[in-house]
Amino acid sequence: MLEVVLKRFETPDEVREFEKGKLEIVKIGGMTIGRASYEPGWRWSEHVSPLAGTPLCVVEHVGMVLSGRAVAAMKDGAEVELAAGSLFHVPPVAHDSWVIGDEPYVSLHFLGADQYAT
Repeated sequence: MLEVVLKRFETPDEVREFEKGKLEIVKIGGMTIGRASYEPGWRWSEHVSPLAGTPLCVVEHVGMVLSGRAVAAMKDGAEVELAAGSLFHVPPVAHDSWVIGDEPYVSLHFLGADQYAT
């Protein structure tokens, strides 16, 4: 018999915490979905790099910004601002990211959450 499965980020399957942020992981329907929450002042190269063991992020991301603003900066110098309501795809090439302004940044990650901050 098929069952409907309901889960919530309030009770995630896993939480990966790091300075100024966290990634909550929910596994459902064969997918790993993450909710990333970053405080003002968060920067990937400063706060997640030590956990990942690389100077820049190389994980591919597909997601949606729920609140706040951030920059995704590619190694070649290209920068894109991510704002609430934006759907994004960041390719699996070296990139950095940081929060813009004084509002916390929250996004959902439909691809890449299983590899992020590990």
